[in-house]
Amino acid sequence: MNPNDLILGLVQHPCSGERTTDWAASEAGIRAAAARGAQLVLLQELHAGRYFCQTEDPAHFDLAEPIPGPSSEHFAALAAELQLVIVASLFERRAAGLYHNTAVVLDGPRGTQGRYRKMHIPDDPGYYEKYYFTPGDLGFQPIDTSVGRLGVMVCWDQWFPEAARLMALAGAEILLYPTAIGWDDTDDAAEQARQYAAWRIVQRGHAIANGLPLAACNRTGFEEDGSGAGIRFWGGSFVVGPQGEILAEAAQDQAEVLVVRVDRQRSETVRRTWPYLRDRRIDAYGELLKRYRD
Repeated sequence: MNPNDLILGLVQHPCSGERTTDWAASEAGIRAAAARGAQLVLLQELHAGRYFCQTEDPAHFDLAEPIPGPSSEHFAALAAELQLVIVASLFERRAAGLYHNTAVVLDGPRGTQGRYRKMHIPDDPGYYEKYYFTPGDLGFQPIDTSVGRLGVMVCWDQWFPEAARLMALAGAEILLYPTAIGWDDTDDAAEQARQYAAWRIVQRGHAIANGLPLAACNRTGFEEDGSGAGIRFWGGSFVVGPQGEILAEAAQDQAEVLVVRVDRQRSETVRRTWPYLRDRRIDAYGELLKRYRD
């Protein structure tokens, strides 16, 4: 294999709400990706259960777990067995009354792990995450692994160009987003198409603006909110190269394991031709720290 190649796997699947069942679905996808040569596997957001943030219920805090804890230890053992890197996504219990939406990087070959706590927390109909998650306090810091420096973020972070840029400025070699996003069935087809296109376009823009490959792994399937309504997660996990070119994409309505070769040398090549980092006017961007320019 070319030493510049990174074989990346994405595991997209519906969730049942039974932890052991959902663990098994994630594990089966990881093993399938490993059998196809994957060195790095990205899982979807909160893959160990259903997306509970559709409602505000204090009982859901019982789903949280410490790190290290059952999920991180289970997938760390799998990473060690398969000698690959796994990016898992967990509901972290940091202390009583203090919880995070956390991505954990489990490095089998090195036996190390890092974490990223979701920085941007949404609060919208069906996505009441501010009730559950404290905003992250670890910043936008890439995590070094045996397969490179990973710029890991989570879902709502993917709409913010500042987050991707800060990861790139800290030397991230690839941007990775565990994701849980979908449609409200009451939206018409045109609105659904606009939302889905926007989700892909904004992330392709991050890849282009930073000259980096990017992967988003999204859940799929319909999950009810208890009233008969719910979210139809749109799947569509995808990988793009540093010019936003689509390298692989999953179906919208079914479980799927993507495995794709990413040429890490292309970032060097692309950035020589499109030197955005060189031409940034850092002397003129101070007002970006304001909420709004009144």
